[in-house]
Amino acid sequence: MAVIGLITKSQEPVPLQSISVDVAVQGFVADVVSELRYKNEEKATVEVTFVFPLDDEAAVYAFEGLIGGTRIEAQIREKKQAQQEYEDALSEGRGAFLLERETNTSDIFTCSLGNLPPDGEATLKLRYVQALAPEPDGAVRFVLPAVLNPRYTPQGSEGDTVTMGIPRVPRGKLPYTLSLCATLESSHGINRVESKCTLAPLRFTAEDRTAAQVSLAEGHQFDRDVELLIYYEDVHKPSAVLEAGKPGAAPGSLMGDPALLVTMYPSLRCASKPGLNATGEFIFLLDRSGSMGCSTDSSSSDAPPRIQSAKETLILLLKSLPLGCYFNIYGFGSTYNSFYLQSVEYTQQTMSESLQRVKDLQADLGGTEILQPLKAIYSQACREGHPCQLFVFTDGEVSNTEEVIAEVQHHGSSHRCFSFGIGEGASTALIKGIARAAGGSAEFITGKERMQAKALQSLKKALQPAATGISLRWDLPSGLEAVLVGSGPQVIFEGQRSLIYAQIRGQHQSSGASEGTVVLQYIFQDQTFTETMMFPLQAQESDRLPVHRLAAQALLQELEGTGEKDEVKRRQALETSLSSGVVCSQTAYVGLNTALGQPLQGPLIHRDVPLAYSMITINSQICHSGNRRSTTPLGIPIMSFNSGFGAPGSVFPSPPLDSFGDVDMCYGLGALGSGFAGPPLDTFDACSFYEEAPTPKKEEPPLLRLVSLQNAAGSWVLDSGLADLLGLSETEISSKAPGQVTPNVWATVLAILWLHSKASEQSDEWQLLEAKALRWLQGNAGPWLADCVKTGNAMLGSSVSPHTFGL
Repeated sequence: MAVIGLITKSQEPVPLQSISVDVAVQGFVADVVSELRYKNEEKATVEVTFVFPLDDEAAVYAFEGLIGGTRIEAQIREKKQAQQEYEDALSEGRGAFLLERETNTSDIFTCSLGNLPPDGEATLKLRYVQALAPEPDGAVRFVLPAVLNPRYTPQGSEGDTVTMGIPRVPRGKLPYTLSLCATLESSHGINRVESKCTLAPLRFTAEDRTAAQVSLAEGHQFDRDVELLIYYEDVHKPSAVLEAGKPGAAPGSLMGDPALLVTMYPSLRCASKPGLNATGEFIFLLDRSGSMGCSTDSSSSDAPPRIQSAKETLILLLKSLPLGCYFNIYGFGSTYNSFYLQSVEYTQQTMSESLQRVKDLQADLGGTEILQPLKAIYSQACREGHPCQLFVFTDGEVSNTEEVIAEVQHHGSSHRCFSFGIGEGASTALIKGIARAAGGSAEFITGKERMQAKALQSLKKALQPAATGISLRWDLPSGLEAVLVGSGPQVIFEGQRSLIYAQIRGQHQSSGASEGTVVLQYIFQDQTFTETMMFPLQAQESDRLPVHRLAAQALLQELEGTGEKDEVKRRQALETSLSSGVVCSQTAYVGLNTALGQPLQGPLIHRDVPLAYSMITINSQICHSGNRRSTTPLGIPIMSFNSGFGAPGSVFPSPPLDSFGDVDMCYGLGALGSGFAGPPLDTFDACSFYEEAPTPKKEEPPLLRLVSLQNAAGSWVLDSGLADLLGLSETEISSKAPGQVTPNVWATVLAILWLHSKASEQSDEWQLLEAKALRWLQGNAGPWLADCVKTGNAMLGSSVSPHTFGL
């Protein structure tokens, strides 16, 4: 069995020795310092390249190095200028380092360190700041991403993504170490911290539990995302921070004036109960590329494949849709298809048909071509009175991120988009970008998290009518003016935070008021609502200026996120990036050692820092559905996949990488001694090159069994399936039905009682389908409902309150 991604056959050493990370979390803002330590143990001067992921919303604002005892602060430049200065320094024999963002996506960075001499040591420090969002359960989530899956390059696109060339090593074999320490502060009080990684015990540093420290346990390998879930005592409390401007920066500029960050949690108090009277058109777009056959948790052997988790979620969503709406389901990979030519009305027949087809779906469509199915969806005419809601489920492994976001943005006024990133390494740029572009929300599902709860949370948002007429009003003392940074809140959902960034211009008179006020106003279901937040006008001093950097990042995302070639916006983005120090697609950081070295003689030895590789068993069968290239036969065995093809030392004839255009890159290329034999690539279209591992058929979870039995209108039928789930016989259940109640009413009451008594911890997943069931009972139970609840509780040994049924 060959190992994928070793740097060369002779296993040259990796100059990166360790990564240490310090995180300072204050409320909902994380300020991060990552320190990379290098040592060249070779006998020649080397250049080291490290490609790594960051969250799409991270604002990188500083880069510095310590090389040979000399501290060098990198300067932000236009990207081409920075690249040229770096190359010139290398050719002159001087030490240099470069940090740049990938051109077509905002969540991949490349750090290059050049001219590191034999036995030379260097330390590079990267600083970034990021706003943290509460999860549905109230946890504030910080993620240090480690997993960077190869990004699929669509057919017809020029060049390869930078992720294709990253060497890979098996999990647990990384040649560098990771340490992380987090300092937490919150005026709300800190309850606890949870993580999938092993942590040292949480240590409170303040008696009132408003400050604490936590760190990774020793020996952690940087082969999986590091996630901290921080639970505050009162996470949904509005807050405001006014930060003083940068000393020396020009008054009137973004960095020179005080910057304000206001966090609000609008409450749509008049909202009707979700799922009762809602209409709409619901489009579900499901990634069926080969990488969806990967496990949802690569560190666990019993985690389900991503496609299985997505299918179970889709079943719950289908069952939770309201009668009278329209829906359709699309699957995509190298090609795409849909259940129906156009959306169909949600009825018992269409739901049952779709349910069966969902259960048969596989991760068998090859690559990740998401743009074409999106265009097909947008080509369909909108249904009057049925606002379109698009749900996208993907592991996000695409390289044409900006093109996809631009397509969604172009149709943003006609629909809302709710996106789900599945598994570690899902592109935050893609998942968050398409949700921002179409006024929806983004969720990420990693490890053993259940996708269902987050998907149902998004469906509740989709069933809410859109808030309109969103505006802001400021009340400030004379001499001060608030200028919004960016366009402000564009979307409002019940209980979801709204971030507002503003620049406070002018001079505050000491005799004036000590507080300012911002009023958020919006219209919901023909009623006008306002949310008011007061904030102190005494600006806080901060040398790192996190609020200013976050405001700049929010503005840059707005200026660059549309995909339009607007010269005015491009120029404004460049000026904002250069003045704030926050990297964008047009800028990069470059650090140069001014001490002259010896001019470079011959080629500089290049070393790439490897990333961890998921070791997953797959069935690598081939589907002969096309013959687009050319010719020799290929026999591929079922294998434990830490091997690839086309690498030095492999039996495979090693064609150029771009000939793999249709292969979904979940598992990477470039194994040593991969042992492939037989004919060339062209006898197949990669529609099933990466199929999910054959797993033993597991019994359907009880909740999913019950959900599958529910009718479209919300009722259950009294049959053997329901009886088996309840642990009783049909005869016994029927004999205990009170009065003249119909079997369907009796069965529906029992199903609701079972949900509350046996699946209460998963209530987020079944609240919408319960709402349908209760509505059906209101119209069909007649006078027998109270008796059914009492008798059902006695029969099932439950104690569900009659209030649950509206009694």
